[in-house]
Amino acid sequence: MSSPRRCFFILFAILLSATSVVPITARLLKAAPRKVKPAPYTIYRSATPITIDGKLDEPGWFAAPSVGEFQFAWYKSGKREQTVAKLLWDDKNLNVSFICQDAHIAGTRTKHDSDVWEDDCVEVFTAPNPDLPMAYFNIEMSVRGAHLDGYHPSKKSTPLETNWNAEGIQIKSSVVGTLNDDADTDSFWILEAAIPFDAFAHVAKHTPPQPDDVWHLNLNRLGGDTNIQYSQWSPGTSAVPQYHRPQDFGRVIFSAATRPVQEVRDTK
Repeated sequence: MSSPRRCFFILFAILLSATSVVPITARLLKAAPRKVKPAPYTIYRSATPITIDGKLDEPGWFAAPSVGEFQFAWYKSGKREQTVAKLLWDDKNLNVSFICQDAHIAGTRTKHDSDVWEDDCVEVFTAPNPDLPMAYFNIEMSVRGAHLDGYHPSKKSTPLETNWNAEGIQIKSSVVGTLNDDADTDSFWILEAAIPFDAFAHVAKHTPPQPDDVWHLNLNRLGGDTNIQYSQWSPGTSAVPQYHRPQDFGRVIFSAATRPVQEVRDTK
């Protein structure tokens, strides 16, 4: 095993171990499909600067808690490949990371606003003003680092603002495996992004958020060519897969505190 590949596996093991004292292989991968809305997630401030490089090697990412197991509300068959997702914030950005277990990683789209959901893809959907819970944004990001973004106003009579863009977004990904080759078995892929708060300023209550602000938010995963699954942090309640349902979003709370690595160690 090459040195970079070995480092990725070590990083993956560390990040998984930081999410729970129970082994993820026993607890997450065999989890039965449920439609249980998760408890509100606390987004801590980043203790150190975050470099968007798809590596997740900053202490802040290690210390940040996982949002918890993704749920498969529309599961039918196949292996439920889990996702470890974390959120951090600073004065400028909402930082998000995903580690996606994936035996067959696929992606071909590279252009902005292309059909990135057809590739292995993760998504951040958010309604940043709890007084306008139906006004939401979708940012969809593929394993290739391409993204699609949109804003959906709260009034049904108002059309989708197709010209809205998450200006200044940074996205980087990395793959442990071989992209677009089902002849072998891949391990996982990582996506790391920094989403500027300014992109939401015309809807959000505060830019940047203030401590104890609450946003409605969901994290999604889908796409790929083999074993296509639909999974989410806060599970959908529709009969068929549909992520554009802000009524199904979970809740996140912005904290003024950082979560030092020592605190993670002390809880084990």
